[in-house]
Amino acid sequence: MSDKFLLGVSQLHPCSYLPEQQERLLFSLPEQPMSAEVYQWLTDHNFRRSGEQLYRPYCLQCQACQAVRLDVSTLRLNRSQRRLQQQAHKLNWQWRWQQQPLQQDYFPLYQAYISTRHADGVMYPPEPEHLQQLLSCSWLQVSTLEQYVGDQLVGVLVLDHLPQGLSAVYSFYLPEHKLALGILAVLAGTELCAQQQLPYFYLGYLVSQSEKMRYKSQFRPQQRLVLDQWQSFC
Repeated sequence: MSDKFLLGVSQLHPCSYLPEQQERLLFSLPEQPMSAEVYQWLTDHNFRRSGEQLYRPYCLQCQACQAVRLDVSTLRLNRSQRRLQQQAHKLNWQWRWQQQPLQQDYFPLYQAYISTRHADGVMYPPEPEHLQQLLSCSWLQVSTLEQYVGDQLVGVLVLDHLPQGLSAVYSFYLPEHKLALGILAVLAGTELCAQQQLPYFYLGYLVSQSEKMRYKSQFRPQQRLVLDQWQSFC
């Protein structure tokens, strides 16, 4: 990648994950050459995508946001995850990969999820424009992994395609469903990586103190980005 990449720094604002903390972000400035290869390099330095922009936490007093990735060749399901898969298959759960996602098919599900699970967050109220930002990027392939129970669409996982793997952008699903659809989405994502012979599935940030994000620590072994170095956690 080029040795010049321009970044901006945000003002301090309340942390999205730890309410008692303040956060600020590094973010990519517009009109720079972008590609999946550049994004891969930045992913290995803790950056994520939001629309056309890349960002990462830049909090001098806190390093709680650690990116997580799974090596799909070594992932071992625990007893709870195996039992969940058995329950899902009994209910005729299946997943489908869509290379060209259709926003209009997803918005009712997205709206129900945000309104139920994140009515106190920055994505509320849910708007079609918010969903479109997740689903599109001019310089990157974006696809979706759809979850069905029978013929009913119950979950969607948005995926970025990187040279070394698939990156989970956002997952939304039927909030009241009896199955743990968020965990099933991760398991399906690792299966898709294996099918496409990609080594890693990127889960985004883990903040151990955040109850909503703690489920990511259940997938083992996993690698976490600590001070820009991937470290293994078994």
